[in-house]
Amino acid sequence: MSNLLARTGRDRQRYDNNFRLVSGCIPYRLLKDEEDSSSVDLETKIEVLMVSSPNRHDLVFPKGGWEDDETVLEAASREAMEEAGVKGILREDPLGVWEFRSKSSCEEAECCGGCKGYMFALEVKEELTVWPEQENRERRWLNVKEALELCRYEWMQSALEEFLRVMTEDGRTKEETLSPSSISNQGERQIDSRYCFVVN
Repeated sequence: MSNLLARTGRDRQRYDNNFRLVSGCIPYRLLKDEEDSSSVDLETKIEVLMVSSPNRHDLVFPKGGWEDDETVLEAASREAMEEAGVKGILREDPLGVWEFRSKSSCEEAECCGGCKGYMFALEVKEELTVWPEQENRERRWLNVKEALELCRYEWMQSALEEFLRVMTEDGRTKEETLSPSSISNQGERQIDSRYCFVVN
């Protein structure tokens, strides 16, 4: 059992003009090529981590409510650790902000099921063997093409497409970026080490 507990309830939930604010991430890892890296397309060089929804078998990226005692980056890191049991390096720049309707019941009348989701890229550096929501969720590493096909929500598919565009432009699939010594602090922020690695 994990010594960290998942946060529950919406007592500390942030709202913006009747939209529930949500933060999440696309956890990913770069695959090392044994062949020439230029011969492999980006969609098969990166794997993303998806988790099953509680009581269902569909796949989603880790995300959840952004609470009033944390930054949007801390919320994304916390959700990755709670739902997927992963820690890593979170990019400070969001992939984007998406508006969507929540499928879960909304107890707050002013919420009306509308959500505004901030999504980030998280390079996974550690997979925990024990994490808070492991009894309710299964983890699954997929290549980008598989993830696009299996992703339940259209807005998450859009976030994944934006992730792929950013990764392509960023050139993060070059072999030298796989080395921890080559990771720079640009675009990254120090986050609570319970959820994410602190970048020096």
